[in-house]
Amino acid sequence: MTEPLVEARDLRRTFTVRTRGEGRREVVAVRDVSFAVHPGEMVGYIGPNGAGKSTTVKMLTGILVPTSGHLRVAGLEPSRHRRRLAQRIGVVFGQRTSLWWDLPLRDSFALLQKVYRTDPARHSANLDRFTELLDLGRLLDTPVRQLSLGQRMRGDIAAALLHDPDVLYLDEPTIGLDVVSKGRLREFLRTLNAERGVTLMLTTHDLQDIEAVCDRVVVIDHGTIVHDGSLEDLRTRGGSTRTLVVDLVDEAPPVDVPGATTTRVEGPRQWLSFPADASAAPVVAAVAAAYDVADLSLQEPDIEQVIRELYAGR
Repeated sequence: MTEPLVEARDLRRTFTVRTRGEGRREVVAVRDVSFAVHPGEMVGYIGPNGAGKSTTVKMLTGILVPTSGHLRVAGLEPSRHRRRLAQRIGVVFGQRTSLWWDLPLRDSFALLQKVYRTDPARHSANLDRFTELLDLGRLLDTPVRQLSLGQRMRGDIAAALLHDPDVLYLDEPTIGLDVVSKGRLREFLRTLNAERGVTLMLTTHDLQDIEAVCDRVVVIDHGTIVHDGSLEDLRTRGGSTRTLVVDLVDEAPPVDVPGATTTRVEGPRQWLSFPADASAAPVVAAVAAAYDVADLSLQEPDIEQVIRELYAGR
């Protein structure tokens, strides 16, 4: 196993707020958070509003100083080595832009080459590749203020990658985007990881982003990590179920096979539920052996429902 690119241990961040009638009180935004991200991982960092996601990302980038705990990114302590760390990371906040508002997109990219002191040949090669993958060619001479939200987001992501960062933080990158723009962005992130091995930490409320891009999910709630594992592991939590949709040749009473329960019948179509951590093979074999089957399909647990159950359990 390679050394972690991002390592947080017992991370804690508190804020002191003023309240009417009470003076000051301490609010814990992040408490005892520990995780490690290795090179090439695609990690979704999710949670409800106020859970501590953005606070964590700001500590990872050096914007905020942890109240206590251990934090290293690319071997550096973010808050103490912000300039050196800036060469190793790329950051995109969905509600903000790193581009110059009144300049054409091409000029913003040229300025960033000077800011990061990227080798001109490497900058040019990266710009050509990202222009192709993100379909930015016809936009390069357009002032940033005239770009749509989706076009600006594609420009921001290209800008965050031109200096070849080791890790890319994306905070709500698809917020407000249409379906086509979201799909294009997800495809780009998969290609980027496959071609360059860029490590990704993605914070989002759109769980389809997680399903389309990430191999691992870290769930935070009330400042504490409540799940860290694969998407499949998450689906098996909280008694989640998978569904086998069976199309019989003819209408029949509810299918009765070991390990599954029929939850719905509509004509010859029936829905069989079984535990998410169980194999579908025995259920499929039992149905095929006992009934005349026209078609079968398997539905995985709804990830949004799994998350809701996880929060409710908390």
